[in-house]
Amino acid sequence: MPVITPRPAVQPLVRYTSSLKGRREGRVIRLSVNEGALGPSPRVAAALDRVKDDLHRYPPLGLEPLVEAIGAHHGIDDADRLVIGCGSDELLSCLCQAYVDPGDEVIVTQYGFLLYRHLTLMAGGVPKVAEDHDFTVSVDNILALVSERTRIVFLANPNNPTGTYLPQREVQRLRDSLPESVLLVVDAAYAEYVQRNDYSSGKAMVEAHENVVMLRTFSKFHGLAGLRIGWAYCPADIAATLATVKPPYGVSLAAVEAGAASLGDHDFQERSLRHNQEMVPWFSARMAALGLHVEPTVANFVMLRFPRENGRDADAARLFLDARNILVRKLDDYGLPDHVRVSMGTRDEMDITVAAIAEFLRTADAANG
Repeated sequence: MPVITPRPAVQPLVRYTSSLKGRREGRVIRLSVNEGALGPSPRVAAALDRVKDDLHRYPPLGLEPLVEAIGAHHGIDDADRLVIGCGSDELLSCLCQAYVDPGDEVIVTQYGFLLYRHLTLMAGGVPKVAEDHDFTVSVDNILALVSERTRIVFLANPNNPTGTYLPQREVQRLRDSLPESVLLVVDAAYAEYVQRNDYSSGKAMVEAHENVVMLRTFSKFHGLAGLRIGWAYCPADIAATLATVKPPYGVSLAAVEAGAASLGDHDFQERSLRHNQEMVPWFSARMAALGLHVEPTVANFVMLRFPRENGRDADAARLFLDARNILVRKLDDYGLPDHVRVSMGTRDEMDITVAAIAEFLRTADAANG
């Protein structure tokens, strides 16, 4: 009997797993996937209520309400250079489908978003991994990997899970040193959180060059992860290609209206930013006071390093928190087995988490004392 098998490029891929799977009893504190701490803007509920009687309709093919809102909010005049996707994940996939042939090389960074490697392999491409320096992307290490087979460089800026970033001058140096035939994809999923004068999301580079794409998302700062909305700002020819590759109705009517409503709520955006500016240093200081190493971050999460001693390791910490319905992200698959990433939640959630981590460390010390 013939056996149906997937393409060879797909066979070695590992299925994505999540700390969110399964049902749990009681309150669950979700600090594992970098969701917006305050949830969505109140205007989103009103927008969803307005479309509830139209959910049997397809969204407008051009997604005009959302495209226009993005353009107005970000100062983008040319709507033809915007492509909306079912999360930025879909747009990343479309980029690989459109520009990576079997055997082509795609440069990713050591601690960059793992989906870049996964999608490269799905397309039959070869991921080339540039080592980071002190958890920060190294432009020189990326450039050392460029070859005649290089098609794309994926740059998460800020980077997840490390929380580090490249200043604008370094991103520009990277762009200027790449061949014009290599596409630089700047994934700025956490751009709204960054408060550094030397940071740039990549928008100006897209406008100045023909080989730069900027990706953004509504899943983090706007608190709309459940509606799956991402967008790309591209040179016109790349935007046209992505629009051709992308399924025509991948973004729902609800997502279109919710995204547009969220962009219009500037008070909520200011409140979300202020909350993150308060929570990150507050939580980081308390973790440092407990003796944990805290990596500096510009995003809405903190990466902690636990010691490998006296039962105080990262695996034990995650299990301890998990048993109390506090979900954090272990980073073994990033090659960081001693680290845990903690998203910022509400103040109450972070109070509970700080107390739980302190209890874990005390319990471990007592058991080994």
